[in-house]
Amino acid sequence: MGKRRVGALEKIDADLSNLQYKIRRDPASYKDDLQNQYNQYETLRDLFLQNPSTTDDSGLVSFRDQIEFVAHVADLYPTITARFPEDLIQLLSVHHEELETELRDKVVGSLVLLRNKDVIDSPTLLNTLFPILVSTPSRTLRTLLFIKILSDLRSSNAKATNHKLNRTIQTVLYNLLTDDRESSKGIWAVKITREMWKRQIWTDAKAVEIMKEASLADNEKVIIGGVRFFLGGDKEREEAADESSEDDDIDMDKLRHQAGINKKTKKKERELKKAKTIVKRRERKKNMPHPLNFSALHLLHDPQGFAESLFSKHVQTSKSKLPLDSKLLVLQLVSRLVGLHKLTVISLYSYFLKYCTPKQASVTSFLACLAQATHNLVPPDVLEPLVQKIANEFVSEAAASEVAAAGLNAIREICVRQPLAMNDTLLQDLVMYRKSKDKGVMMAAKGLLSLYREVGAELLRKRDRGKEATMGLKAGEVKERRFGEEALGEIEGIELLEKWKDEERRKKREEQGLPPDAAMDEGEDEIEDWRNWDIEEDDSDDSGGWINVESDGEDINISDSEEEKEPPAKKMKLSNDGSKTKKENSKSVEPEVKQISKLATTRILTPADLAKLQELRLANSITSSIPSAKRRAALAERHLDDPLTAAEIEAPGLLGKKKTKEEKIAIAKADREEHHQSTTARRKEKMLAEGKSTTNKEKARKKNFLMTLGKARGKQKRSLVDVRKTLKGHLERQKKGGRRGNRG
Repeated sequence: MGKRRVGALEKIDADLSNLQYKIRRDPASYKDDLQNQYNQYETLRDLFLQNPSTTDDSGLVSFRDQIEFVAHVADLYPTITARFPEDLIQLLSVHHEELETELRDKVVGSLVLLRNKDVIDSPTLLNTLFPILVSTPSRTLRTLLFIKILSDLRSSNAKATNHKLNRTIQTVLYNLLTDDRESSKGIWAVKITREMWKRQIWTDAKAVEIMKEASLADNEKVIIGGVRFFLGGDKEREEAADESSEDDDIDMDKLRHQAGINKKTKKKERELKKAKTIVKRRERKKNMPHPLNFSALHLLHDPQGFAESLFSKHVQTSKSKLPLDSKLLVLQLVSRLVGLHKLTVISLYSYFLKYCTPKQASVTSFLACLAQATHNLVPPDVLEPLVQKIANEFVSEAAASEVAAAGLNAIREICVRQPLAMNDTLLQDLVMYRKSKDKGVMMAAKGLLSLYREVGAELLRKRDRGKEATMGLKAGEVKERRFGEEALGEIEGIELLEKWKDEERRKKREEQGLPPDAAMDEGEDEIEDWRNWDIEEDDSDDSGGWINVESDGEDINISDSEEEKEPPAKKMKLSNDGSKTKKENSKSVEPEVKQISKLATTRILTPADLAKLQELRLANSITSSIPSAKRRAALAERHLDDPLTAAEIEAPGLLGKKKTKEEKIAIAKADREEHHQSTTARRKEKMLAEGKSTTNKEKARKKNFLMTLGKARGKQKRSLVDVRKTLKGHLERQKKGGRRGNRG
């Protein structure tokens, strides 16, 4: 009996599929058939509503089939099926807890199908699905609804940004978080917003405000979801963008090669046309202006208030029920905000005092947060007790080498951002650890020493300052920066351009037989620059050969004795006419800065000047990256975009750590498990991936042994006379240029 019922149901399903196909081809001719099926659907609906929790298999299967059939043809008969969407919405909203699983999924799928056919609009669908998402206890239904909601939002913003729909949904999510801060329902607002941010559909400040409210909620899951968004949402967005660009990458050469060799079919032709369309679209995107995707931390409306609220609500107060790991995440976000926006939260630094001990769990994470929350506007008086405590607790002869290295590295990271937090007595004691036998401690101490040679050489002993710092102090070029002092804003590398222009003018005067330092007409030079800018822009090598990048103290003579009273800056090279005096040569750096700013404010830079400026910047950056040059640029801004992690604090301690036997075995096994390939194998793999063929020799090597047996046997039976004849014929063919020979 059961087999008969199954067979009848399958027959009904096949009949509906056949009828659906016919209706698609000719809707007008099958209107009566559709009306009969719709009447049958209404009858089954009424029977089902009388007992929604029914378990009658035949009735449920018939009802599912009727719903699917009507959903597929509803757009062709809008008058007859006018009430169909309302019926499905009511059925799902009222009875979603009682519906059988397959029937419930079918109703959801039918509503999405009606949305794709524009029978209902997107707000109607989302307003139906979202309340069920946050209230249903069924995990499978929540997963299904979440996928459908995201899919509809993405499709609604595919061709153009649907601002009206986005604002509506963002308002719903914002209200969900603010109405009940203790409820766990807000986690769905976090998930939807994070996914839309990852797909670069929501990139405005409204999405950031939703995650801000999530971070200030009272439910732990919602809090951690909001905090993790600010700490890693931008990285996820970049990775998703990279993945999508890799997916769209199509090798047109490979496709053309295959189309020319393989059998020509319509399918191959369609694939080639589709690939051409994608490549053209990608080229158009390259030429379009790049969208400004700001970081979530930069789109915050009130970072100062947000940081204070986070710290006071989740970290500082004893009423907070968050575990240590969650508190550390919140603390990382607070420190990122403070360091990035240069905020002032004085109570934050006193909070770190009780956690700066080696016995504290996850102490390196606390040290990383402390360094991350430091910037040049933090008062040194606030940081000095922290630096002193880290030195006392971590850096001592009795401490383990890993502990001492981590302490020195943490102190260095703090002082990179605020050099004034260090005093000379403590610095000289810490620098002495560069003579330690442990490699990690030695490297950490040397890092601190090299830092203060750049930013505070006057705190070091004279023998520890190094050559460049000593020369800079004596010449007056190295000065201690005061608290709150900011560097002057200027065009990057403008001084290099001015120096290059002076050298070019000097060369021209020498070619004309004039004194190198004679007065020159800058107006004529400027007119000539504008006249020849296009030529200079095309050929940037007119200046002649190598770029000469001089060191700062090239003409300064340094004596071995430290008691030399006369500043070496006065011993500069005299000009050819000997007209310069010591008084003129002993100018400080200040007039030079004024002269540099004069170039940008009194002259309009030509396109050739800008091209040369870019070239000089590149040359200078290459020079500054050489270790022997010992130049560092923007040390304090190194972690402005990327966060400082606990692993970076622990890194020096791992240098001197000896590996155990188990670790060495694990490393050896990992190396053995790697897939090593020869150069030839990698080349063959690359050729196969590009769709290229192999040579005849390679094909011959892969031939079956039985196919080559006769040829090999013939070679073995040949006499020496036959071998001689074969080789002689080969040489003769080579001389005349092959079998056919060189004709003409």
